[in-house]
Amino acid sequence: MVAAMRDTVSMDSSVSDEEYQERILPHVSRTFALTIPQLPAALRIPVTNAYLLCRIADTIEDGTMSSAAARLGLLQRFVAVLCGQEDAALLTKDLLPRLSEQVLPAERDLALNMHRIVRVTASLREQERGAIRRCVELMCGGMHQFQRIASLRGLPGTRDLDEYCYYVAGVVGQMLTELFCAYSSAINLRRSGLEELAVSFAQGLQMTNILKDVWEDRERGACWLPQEVFSRYGVDLEHLSGEQQGAGFDAGMRELVGVAHAHLRNALSFTLLIPPEETGIRRFCLWAIGLAVLTLRNIERTPGFTSGAQVKVPRSAVAMTQLLSNFAVRNDWLLRRLFERAAAGLPRARLSAPRAPDRSAVSHAEAAAGYSYSASPVRQLGARRGEGSSRR
Repeated sequence: MVAAMRDTVSMDSSVSDEEYQERILPHVSRTFALTIPQLPAALRIPVTNAYLLCRIADTIEDGTMSSAAARLGLLQRFVAVLCGQEDAALLTKDLLPRLSEQVLPAERDLALNMHRIVRVTASLREQERGAIRRCVELMCGGMHQFQRIASLRGLPGTRDLDEYCYYVAGVVGQMLTELFCAYSSAINLRRSGLEELAVSFAQGLQMTNILKDVWEDRERGACWLPQEVFSRYGVDLEHLSGEQQGAGFDAGMRELVGVAHAHLRNALSFTLLIPPEETGIRRFCLWAIGLAVLTLRNIERTPGFTSGAQVKVPRSAVAMTQLLSNFAVRNDWLLRRLFERAAAGLPRARLSAPRAPDRSAVSHAEAAAGYSYSASPVRQLGARRGEGSSRR
């Protein structure tokens, strides 16, 4: 029933651009349709806008029947549209015939109404526009690099996993930090701490999705697990099958669960830096963290699972996560206790110390997206030390 609703879109062309954003959101993302409305009103429009732009980029990369070079050309044109250098209608005209049959009607409708989303971007404050454009531009360049080399062999090493997570999720964490700081002077006073944790926060969520969706990704010919980890347990990812996983694969998955867990601890630290009176922003973060921790717990308790549906968090647990988060939202001590209870029994990795990003890799992504970003470099491309210690 829910899937059918997401596949059916009926939009009144007379609604405003902002209202179109609000109406299309639940058709393309159940999760963000739950969390974004928790944000203060002044943040809902830019955060919704940013998500929908990223979703359009994702549709261009994953949903077009085109060569890698042609997809890159479309992504570069999308960046040009976002920067006001090309007409959205021209790109839409070229894009729609190339969309595959697997693209949902809602995603197709979003591409058709690209001009509306871009108009909302143009109406935002300069600081908001800059943060969103940087996020989308880096994502378009970096995402394409990794999609071009995607295979069942997985990623070579953990550094590659860090970089992949950065381009498909970390840039979003940085963008949200910028939007939060632009919204509140009190939050802006904590900018340094938030920036140190933003990429790790996003990586925790992304890694959870990668682990949950490993078999669905393999059906599409991609694997985002690091071969470096699984080689230690005698596992060749290229020849892996759901029916013959083995103890070595379980051990590698458990190790990565520990890494994702450590990143989610940083996500909680990020959230607790948000002033307690900003309950909407805290709820936005806490609901996502809680569901990710519960998903990791399901993965840990279900070795040998062959589908993301087998480790999906049930609706009753989703509702309880929301209820408990809302009850404790202003109480840092209680939130820590709830996290510890939810994460009890999960392995926990010791993350590496913060390191400077590979600037050449970021520059390459910028070049791929067709632009050059001259602001300060990314603070953290990979992991950072934990507190006390997937696909989009």
